[in-house]
Amino acid sequence: MIEKSLQVAVITGSKSDLDTIQKTVDVLKKFGVSYEVKVLSAHRTPRKLAAYVEKLPSRGAKVVIAAAGMSAALAGTVAAHTSLPVIGVPMETRTLQGLDSLLSTVQMPKGVPVGCMSIGSAGACNAGLYACQILALNDKKISGKLTRFRSEMAKSIMGLKIKL
Repeated sequence: MIEKSLQVAVITGSKSDLDTIQKTVDVLKKFGVSYEVKVLSAHRTPRKLAAYVEKLPSRGAKVVIAAAGMSAALAGTVAAHTSLPVIGVPMETRTLQGLDSLLSTVQMPKGVPVGCMSIGSAGACNAGLYACQILALNDKKISGKLTRFRSEMAKSIMGLKIKL
């Protein structure tokens, strides 16, 4: 979906990642951030991935979120093809519960940074929030929405009645 000039590109390595990445999309929608979601693989569609990523700056994109599981080379491959900030979201896997994805995403060589979130849904949600924080550096409207979001989050736990 592209509403206005593209702000965030969300890339998943497989269509099986789409359910988890919906958490990212929900956050971007809540903050009024324009985005699009693509399924492109570092291993199965490397040329298409590179071509897509290399065009993102000319389309106005400011941040890329890359979600992948297992060897999780997606975020690193994206970072190799752009100087835009790349946020990696390791996907949960059946074999190692996402530890494989986490290590693949976070172990980047010096000079090719990737910001790495936690595994799965929480990481997908936080990736959306982190993208909004990056955009808020130059967007007062998003900055204000983030301030209100944090305030609402704090209020939600204030005054809780707890019985143990």
